[in-house]
Amino acid sequence: VTMNRGMLVWNGLLTLVCGFLLYQNWPAKGASAGPLSTRANSAQSDFRMAYFEMDSIAAHFDMVKELKAEMTKREDAINAELEGLGKNMQQKLSYYQQQANTGALSQEQSDAASREMRTLDDNLKSRKQALESDYSDYVLRRQNEIKSKIEDFLKEYNQKSAYTYIVSYEPGLFYYKDSAYNITQNLIDGLNSQYTSQKK
Repeated sequence: VTMNRGMLVWNGLLTLVCGFLLYQNWPAKGASAGPLSTRANSAQSDFRMAYFEMDSIAAHFDMVKELKAEMTKREDAINAELEGLGKNMQQKLSYYQQQANTGALSQEQSDAASREMRTLDDNLKSRKQALESDYSDYVLRRQNEIKSKIEDFLKEYNQKSAYTYIVSYEPGLFYYKDSAYNITQNLIDGLNSQYTSQKK
């Protein structure tokens, strides 16, 4: 699971909705200023959108940086445990192969060795699956926590700013952005301040 893929990807459908709203609320060239046009102008004047750079949030929000560090730590621990189990299995296999090559194993001992190797193999596969599942669950849970932190902060932030939408900028979805409506630094500063206070 990667942060770039797993976390806060802007929904393309909402982008289309925003584009439709902008289209509907933008008066046509030469259109009369009738009641419908007046309502459209009013809606247009009330429509405000801001954006933030998700890459910058991932790079500078302390909670995200902590998650990345914890992910690396857990990945190293998982790899170390699986490597240890694999080495133990390989050592057992080499030992039994050596015994078999020298004729030191009876048929009964050979059968027992085969059963033991199958058990070790099953245990390794089962442990690997359990570790990967626990890791994925942990990352998903923490990503959801981060998403909730951002959403909750933006709700509070927007009480004063009164934006209609605050979106996460994703390259390939948006083809133009006015940096005047970039609230990334405000979001980073506010999130880190809030997160530091909550940790205390």
